[in-house]
Amino acid sequence: MSLRLEDVMVSEVVTVEVDNTVAEAVKIMNEQEIGCLIVLNAAEKPVGIVTERDMLRRVLVKLRDPRKTKISEIMSQPLILGTPHMDVEVAARLMFKKKIKKLPVVENGNLVGLVTLTDLARVQPEMIRILKKLSMKQLAPKRIKKVIDYYVS
Repeated sequence: MSLRLEDVMVSEVVTVEVDNTVAEAVKIMNEQEIGCLIVLNAAEKPVGIVTERDMLRRVLVKLRDPRKTKISEIMSQPLILGTPHMDVEVAARLMFKKKIKKLPVVENGNLVGLVTLTDLARVQPEMIRILKKLSMKQLAPKRIKKVIDYYVS
């Protein structure tokens, strides 16, 4: 039996709303000691993700005021999603193809979890074999290769 995302995902996902400012999001990320937030719309549906990298590239480098800049202005979208019953290998392939390290998990349009490339690398020896194979075969982007080299090699 293969592992599914529901077997490895974090189910308590920290979120932020589209109208929050970057400064508010940074405060949440620092308090929670995390590197990303899933962005929810007014109906509490996931619509984007904001990462430390987004803040560096879209706020800091451009000298935007984090107290005035809304999360909706800098979040990465459209959101690439997984489902609880998705096989971990299918999820890993999707993450490589889309060049992402974090995969929100939704069921019936509702956010139910989050899986990171690090989570997948820690799962089991079979997943390690899959990640190594994908890393060599698909020439992983530098930021993904760094995670694999650190946790898997």
